[in-house]
Amino acid sequence: MAADDPRVRLDTLRTELGDVDRQILGLVAQRQALAQKIGQVKRDAGIPTRDYRQEREVVERARAAAVQAGLTAQLGEELVLALIRGSLTIQEKDTVATKGEGSGRRVLVIGGCGHMGRWFVRYLGAQGFAVEIADPVGDGPAGIPLHRDWRALALDHEIIVIAAPMPATAEILEQLAAKPPKGVVFDVGSLKSPLRKGLSALRAAGGNVTSVHPMFGPDTELLSGRHVIFVDIGAPQATAAARALFEPTMATLVEMDLESHDRLIAYVLGLSHALNIAFFTALAESGEAAPKLATLSSTTFDAQLGVAGKVASENPDLYFEIQTLNDYGTESLAALLYAVERLRSVVRAGDLEGFRSLMTRGRAYLEHRQPK
Repeated sequence: MAADDPRVRLDTLRTELGDVDRQILGLVAQRQALAQKIGQVKRDAGIPTRDYRQEREVVERARAAAVQAGLTAQLGEELVLALIRGSLTIQEKDTVATKGEGSGRRVLVIGGCGHMGRWFVRYLGAQGFAVEIADPVGDGPAGIPLHRDWRALALDHEIIVIAAPMPATAEILEQLAAKPPKGVVFDVGSLKSPLRKGLSALRAAGGNVTSVHPMFGPDTELLSGRHVIFVDIGAPQATAAARALFEPTMATLVEMDLESHDRLIAYVLGLSHALNIAFFTALAESGEAAPKLATLSSTTFDAQLGVAGKVASENPDLYFEIQTLNDYGTESLAALLYAVERLRSVVRAGDLEGFRSLMTRGRAYLEHRQPK
């Protein structure tokens, strides 16, 4: 094959491109190693892991350097933000491992073979806890003691995490109330309404119980920008112990009462889920083929499609529970129905001022929303 053959030149260029990629990844590895050292210095000096002012300077520097190199400022920003997230993930994991309060203390994760249960098994194990799992089905991570029936255990663990589906969690809490364990007990349910009876019964029986809602999924690694909600049930010492598990991280820790939690979650989860379910249901029933819509996609449509796709891939049973088990759930659905009907009536009436009013009010609300 001649040297001037386009295929030969293409193979040569692709080889060069692969070499550049390897060099880039090598530099990324060097950067991560430096980030790990910086994290150690921060821990030794008692300096917070995340410095937003420094991050802003790094991003601005990357944008300027990208432009000087003939690239777009946006590309420079996106690349450096990905690197920052990677560095923070390493620093956070090191901090959790260093400052974790486990020291071999025993923890039982009921439902530890499930998605969120596995997250807690990994997370608590990283803090130095001796973790055990109780789950009637599934396989846990290798090396973790697995029990099929938590009721057959002595329950002498210092912490018991209930990461089961909400109906099962409610039942477990009520069963624990018959003979409260001495250790701290907390659930990780997305709703607290269906757990109210069990939580109250366990607390009334003297249980050292609290309630936790991690506002993130089981694939989450970096907790910066994430929220963990703590619902005190009348045992502040239990809430403090649960909070301590997350204090080494960069998560935002929030405390609220049970009723406020479910009322707000009706909008934060219930409304957002319902909106996306309605969106992809309308598309699925529109009669328009997905490939055809893809050729006419827009920035807004693509962004909404991305979110809707993630919702559609989630566990329908869990999402059904979030919609049906919340005492405040119909409130947000009614608000959504009313909003859609208002929009429909304005459009049908050709009411430009009414449409402007909807847009203006929404813009004002979103501008005043506190950033995460």
